[in-house]
Amino acid sequence: MTETKMNSTVSISNVIQPQKVEQVMDAIAKAEKIVITTHRSPDGDALGSSLALYHFLKRRNKNVKIIVPNSFPYFLKWMAGAREIEVYEYNPAAGQHILMHADLIFSLDYNISKRVGDMGPFLDKSPAKKILIDHHLLPGENFDITVSHPEISSTSELLFRLFLQAGKYEEVTQAEAECIYCGMMTDTGSFTYNSNDPEIFEIISLLLRKNINKDAIYSLVFDNYSEERFRLLGFTLLQRMEVYPELHSALLYLSKEDQAQFRFSKGDTEGFVNYPLSIKGIFFSTFIREDDDLIKLSFRSQKSFPCNEFAADFFNGGGHLNASGGEFYGTFEEAIRVFKEGLKSYEEKLKSMADKL
Repeated sequence: MTETKMNSTVSISNVIQPQKVEQVMDAIAKAEKIVITTHRSPDGDALGSSLALYHFLKRRNKNVKIIVPNSFPYFLKWMAGAREIEVYEYNPAAGQHILMHADLIFSLDYNISKRVGDMGPFLDKSPAKKILIDHHLLPGENFDITVSHPEISSTSELLFRLFLQAGKYEEVTQAEAECIYCGMMTDTGSFTYNSNDPEIFEIISLLLRKNINKDAIYSLVFDNYSEERFRLLGFTLLQRMEVYPELHSALLYLSKEDQAQFRFSKGDTEGFVNYPLSIKGIFFSTFIREDDDLIKLSFRSQKSFPCNEFAADFFNGGGHLNASGGEFYGTFEEAIRVFKEGLKSYEEKLKSMADKL
């Protein structure tokens, strides 16, 4: 494997095939109207990678738009360019027009078009050339260029590696570096999981050389919550947490009625799923939240328990070994029942895993 050398002390492996890098850069050069898309309920990695690419393309005088399926958390709106993002659910007709008249569409941080919700059919129908840049398993086949590396911690990291291999590091701006760092930080739980690769921290050192303030970024994301969010957290831990010590597992859940009591805003439950992992003996945590048209699930685990397998087996989900998500189309009560049945079917694995920790 070749390496990109920045100086005598920092080198980053070229994980992306050079041919793919050339194809992406050539497609950018030839396109005029470029659209960046990401998954439903966009998180820090989805928005960080999208905004970093947005600024990269704007500097090339491209006509660029970011369109996301639905709204995103208030604590991510500080990133440069966030106010320019189009939200599909607010104006579907405009979103459809944008997709159908694009020359080039980037799909960031999702593997199949189903992950963009109601945008999916129009994304598939669009005559534009399509490029996937993602770090999730099992990428779809409806892309002209696929840059898929599940071994990479985040899509933001993968995008930075693309810039680096294309020889564009020197032109990366502070704003782009801030967005990339935010994506890497949030998708690794502030570098507490999926982040044992030393090159992640070499990349951080390169981002720091762009004069980003990583402490300020952390504060903007994690010290920027509302009072209602903390009251909702307290309620959830006290009234809506079930612990299964014999299975080393825990469940948090919130209905729409629960959320309404605390003036719920998008993003208020971010990170809730991590709290049970601080309980001694618990290494698998699940959070179930009732949304407007579906049930959202988040899974976190420690060490080698494959929460992504659990997500795939029962909730049409997936992701990484220790951090995954899923969806359920049914009632809130049914989702909880399916989870508990799944827990029973994983009983032997959960108990055997405890001996390995």
